[in-house]
Amino acid sequence: MTAFWQTTPLSEMSEEQWESLCDGCGRCCLHKLEDADTGTVHYTDACCVLFDRHACRCTDYARRHQRVPDCVSLRQADLEALAWLPRTCAYRRLSEGRDLAWWHPLVSGDPETVHRAGISVRGRVRPARDESPEALETRVIRWIPPVRRRQR
Repeated sequence: MTAFWQTTPLSEMSEEQWESLCDGCGRCCLHKLEDADTGTVHYTDACCVLFDRHACRCTDYARRHQRVPDCVSLRQADLEALAWLPRTCAYRRLSEGRDLAWWHPLVSGDPETVHRAGISVRGRVRPARDESPEALETRVIRWIPPVRRRQR
């Protein structure tokens, strides 16, 4: 039997299918800095205040937009405009015509494989404080490769 993500375009997925694509890595919940000259997006170890650092999930997913106004809704966004998503992200992978990785819970059948594979941010991040972009520059990490947001 062919998996739904191999036959159903992202735009036609049910809410349940869409939500199941989240691998629980937590990378999208990190604060990012974009280089205005190059469009390169760098990840920091500063996570959203609603992020559960062990479960790698939002602690108030249903009300996240009210509590964190700049939280991005991937479902409503144009995925091509979300090039800041890490290359490992299921939404990005599928939008680029790639399949899910072996460690994705839908492939492995185990939600812990994303953590065992070293893809998740579990144990590697701390909450963001009210930090300026300059202060966040000291928190840029190298274990998630920067991504190019737009072409020059």
